[in-house]
Amino acid sequence: MSKRFWTAIAAVAALGTVSACNSSNNNTVTLSGAGSTFINPVMTHWTADFTQAHPNVHINYQSIGSGGGIQQVKAGTVDFGASDVALKDQQLAAMVPLVQIPETAGPVCITYNLPGLTQPLRLSPQALAGLFLGTIKTWKDPQLAKDNPGVKLPSTPVIISHRSDGSGTTGIFTEYLSAISSDWKSKVGSGTAVSWPVGIGGKGSEGVTGNIRNSPGALGYVELSYAQQNNLPTALVQNQAGKYVAATAAGTTADIAAFSAQISQDPRQPIVNPPANAPDAYPISGLTFLIIPKDGPDKAKRAALKQFVQYIITDGQATAGTLNYAPLPDSVKQYDQQQLQQLTAAGQPLS
Repeated sequence: MSKRFWTAIAAVAALGTVSACNSSNNNTVTLSGAGSTFINPVMTHWTADFTQAHPNVHINYQSIGSGGGIQQVKAGTVDFGASDVALKDQQLAAMVPLVQIPETAGPVCITYNLPGLTQPLRLSPQALAGLFLGTIKTWKDPQLAKDNPGVKLPSTPVIISHRSDGSGTTGIFTEYLSAISSDWKSKVGSGTAVSWPVGIGGKGSEGVTGNIRNSPGALGYVELSYAQQNNLPTALVQNQAGKYVAATAAGTTADIAAFSAQISQDPRQPIVNPPANAPDAYPISGLTFLIIPKDGPDKAKRAALKQFVQYIITDGQATAGTLNYAPLPDSVKQYDQQQLQQLTAAGQPLS
């Protein structure tokens, strides 16, 4: 971690102490958010950087999973939520009026624990579907041998790790599996929570990463930073062009570009399994979203929230780029600005 980051963290901690000791200070604004573990690494930086520049604002973000964040927004217990899967029209109808603001994008990586394997594991769509359906049971399976010619894989059983909580990362991954496997689509489907055919559940990306780290032969899906922080390797995944591609921000950027026409119409468009004319695209990627009530009663709090989101979708994009997230394209930034202008306080526009 950079010296600047730890300095910012110290500033946030100091601010929290000051806020606790001076709770009567009317100039202090506290914002609460909850949701996606996928964006927690970059959200930690965003909140630290913003509160260092705005010492009267304290931001508490709980990394509890997209499903939990959506529920807390619905219950009115947080000022904003974060989800890796946008709410659909039917879901929006059951909630207070919201804006959904794409704030970054990134790859869902396939990480594993195979001691002795000295080169990246290669996985085709057929292999991934088979692994998570449970039809591929050992690392000696012929499909895995076909994907990894000349590589000696162990004969041990495959141990699948998946999320046990409502998860936008799960939403992206199961959207991908539904796109590449008719069996998966008919038997399991996609969503933030599904009935997994096989595997061990872990709470949050942290739980899945811990399961994999502690279990030789394990394989699962997480946001890239979690694999890197735990020194776990990530697989190359075959895209529709036939190319095995690493999980990188650049691969996600190529993925976004492949869906640019659809995204310009509706940023909720999934961006998994891009077409064959995008040879550099990593096929398991997704935009992530801030979910914010359009209106709220506290003008100071709403103004601070608007400022924070404005920072995220402008200067904060550079920070995202240093942490393996894909910065937003200009078309999405323009959409975000339009959505941000809809925020009000007690029915009145915010400056």
